[in-house]
Amino acid sequence: MNGYHSIMSTSRKRELSVSTFASRRGSAASSLPGEIGRRQRRAAATRLRLFRSALRLFEKRGFQNVTVEDITEAADVGKGTFFNYFESKDHVLGVMAEIQLGKVREASSHAALNKKPIRTVLHRLAKRLAEEPGRSPGLARAFISSFLTSPSVREILKRNMQEGRKAIGRLIAEGQKRGEIDPRLKPAKVAPQFLQACLGSVLLWSLHEEPALGTWIEDSFQHFWRSIASSPKKKAS
Repeated sequence: MNGYHSIMSTSRKRELSVSTFASRRGSAASSLPGEIGRRQRRAAATRLRLFRSALRLFEKRGFQNVTVEDITEAADVGKGTFFNYFESKDHVLGVMAEIQLGKVREASSHAALNKKPIRTVLHRLAKRLAEEPGRSPGLARAFISSFLTSPSVREILKRNMQEGRKAIGRLIAEGQKRGEIDPRLKPAKVAPQFLQACLGSVLLWSLHEEPALGTWIEDSFQHFWRSIASSPKKKAS
């Protein structure tokens, strides 16, 4: 599942979910199940269209130079519709933080259910976390700018990163149980190092624009893994 479609699959979990939207209109209680399902799909599609339109504009103009009116015009919806799904322009990027957190949760839950090496799980996660900002250097710079200048976006990001660090910490602890990761390390300290490797790669790529982001991510991950991987010496000590 890619990042954009996860908006639709996880919409019920969000504060401004489709079901909440329907109940605000006062129609959910009196509607048939099939009718509610259609409304939810339409509302999720509208939210996704607004999100995609906003990303394209942020990429072209920069976050600070885009208004709500610009987004709704690009998405071909009324301005009032925007506020049924997002509290503000800043909260559009909050969806990005939700998408990233969803990827971390998915990696953590899958690792608990299967026997794939934790190295493989973390490697795939690093690549997936770079998918959305990796659409273009301009979009990555727009994200970084919004995090630096918008207190509300920073708060959303901080909240999601706190939960993300805990989930990654669980992955690290699982890797230690399986003998893949140095047991002397503290998962709570390793988790932010993983995020720093990913976010730092995106930042540097957005500045230099080459080589490809995938190369930055790959190099950073290999260095990160070598620093935490278990070895015969570490196991014996």
